[in-house]
Amino acid sequence: MSAVPIPETRDHVLAGIMLTSVAYFVFTLHDAVVKLLVASTPVWQILFFRSVTILIGCLILGGRPLCVEAARSPVMKPMFLRSFLILVAWLCYYTAARYLQLAELTTIYYAAPVMVTAMSVFVLKEQVPPVRWAAVFIGFAGVYLACDPATLGLSIPVLLVLAAAFMWGLSIVLLRKIALQEKTIVQMVLNNSFFLVTAGVPLVYLWHTPDLLEILLLLGAGTLAGIAQFTLFEGMKRAEASIVATFEYTGLVWAFLLGYLIWADIPRHEVFLGASLIIGAGLLMIAGEHFRKRPTPEK
Repeated sequence: MSAVPIPETRDHVLAGIMLTSVAYFVFTLHDAVVKLLVASTPVWQILFFRSVTILIGCLILGGRPLCVEAARSPVMKPMFLRSFLILVAWLCYYTAARYLQLAELTTIYYAAPVMVTAMSVFVLKEQVPPVRWAAVFIGFAGVYLACDPATLGLSIPVLLVLAAAFMWGLSIVLLRKIALQEKTIVQMVLNNSFFLVTAGVPLVYLWHTPDLLEILLLLGAGTLAGIAQFTLFEGMKRAEASIVATFEYTGLVWAFLLGYLIWADIPRHEVFLGASLIIGAGLLMIAGEHFRKRPTPEK
């Protein structure tokens, strides 16, 4: 049975904003755990164990009927396409990370919300009010200010990050279409089954036997990723892609905060100014959606 679309009322949109904001916070926690793991554990192995953890959680909740439902899902092909786009984005991003500074990498990658907003107009036929465009560009300005990037040319690493941003943006647009057609838990099964198989192949040659701490971190990464995926998928059911795109910028604020708490990284003054713009963009989006008039749903 496919998911029933959730009507786009003001309360549902604000709930979607809340859910996606939680998702990007939890994704940042996940990234912090992964950062601790990558010093000793291959990235493919992290992705494999993360997918195993999420699938076990889904099967505990859904059991055998969930497997049958996932196998018969009408969104299997678009879901695998989305998973492939995320995989390509991930490979491009981490390849470029070898050659670019974090500030440069982050700034270029956070062009994705702008791309999502633009693609939502052409692919999803969403009506994007001026306040949404303003919020997206204010948020990007905040990211740019916080990262203070150097002047960059169109080098191969830069093009790789732009490609990663485009792939991620396209995957979010696809997620919006998929989320309206299928239950969240089925999407999670399909998504993580793809990554389980994809990561399992190179893992045969890259296996690292984890110690107790690494096992706990791998389980933690999988649990956090599962929570983040669930809240993101649920948020996308309730709010348009052009709305939730702005709230991806909040991940940068959490990243700087966790960097300080875990690694004692002290942000520069520009970081606080940029964070203020990012928060302002989010509040602008919330205010715009709160006061926006919507047609009363038919009873």
